[in-house]
Amino acid sequence: MELRHLLAVQVALAALTLASGCASGDDASESPGRPDSSSSPDGARQAVAAYVEALNSRSASRLIAVGGVEDEKWSRQEAARILAERGGQGWRIEDVRIEHDMGPDTGSARLKAMDKAGEAWQDTFTVTRDKGAWHLVVFTHQPGESGKETAATERPTS
Repeated sequence: MELRHLLAVQVALAALTLASGCASGDDASESPGRPDSSSSPDGARQAVAAYVEALNSRSASRLIAVGGVEDEKWSRQEAARILAERGGQGWRIEDVRIEHDMGPDTGSARLKAMDKAGEAWQDTFTVTRDKGAWHLVVFTHQPGESGKETAATERPTS
């Protein structure tokens, strides 16, 4: 009988945890703005807008800022690659949907945009909040920290 009660409490706590995570919901109805107020609930949306602005202005430093990475040689090289692919095309945001599906500080951003030639673009990004500022995870070639060993990706052979 005591075990059944313990299980019921655990299920109730899990349900409350899940419900509180869902309560942050989708803030798709909020309008894009500047990243300065990125600690506000629509900060993730503002980070997406700042990303599009960085692309349109071909600004590596703005792209690095919205990516939340250090301004270093590797990030400048990756920013140049991103800007060569998507920069300067006059992107206009058609729709942004933010889902805080991984907690209050991490979520998904779905972007739909149109360039000045009428070409559509859709992409999905991970958005994260670090020290109150929202960033898009667009830099994928970050070097590992020096002195730290990387995790093995092979199965143990013992």
